[in-house]
Amino acid sequence: MSQGDKSKYTDKQIRKAEHIAESYEGRGVPEKEAEARAWATVNKDDGGGKKPGGSGRGKASSHPAAHRGGQVGGKASAARTPEERSASAKKAAATRKRNAEAARPAS
Repeated sequence: MSQGDKSKYTDKQIRKAEHIAESYEGRGVPEKEAEARAWATVNKDDGGGKKPGGSGRGKASSHPAAHRGGQVGGKASAARTPEERSASAKKAAATRKRNAEAARPAS
């Protein structure tokens, strides 16, 4: 399989990469960079293409990238006092309100 050839990836892996790339593009990452990151994430999760001849054939999918965010956030939140969490939540609410007002068209 030549570099860049996606023929050994399953339809599910291809869909997964497309969704990941769309998410990156929505956050302002250039299209080519988003695609590269998306395929890197799929390879990290699955070890490569699952079809015969692909390097991920016969290896279990642990999906580490799909679980990472919640673990990181939970640990950070648990390490803070209730007062710190409350202050952070109030600050976030104020920011969301301010951004919503800025996005609203002037009439």
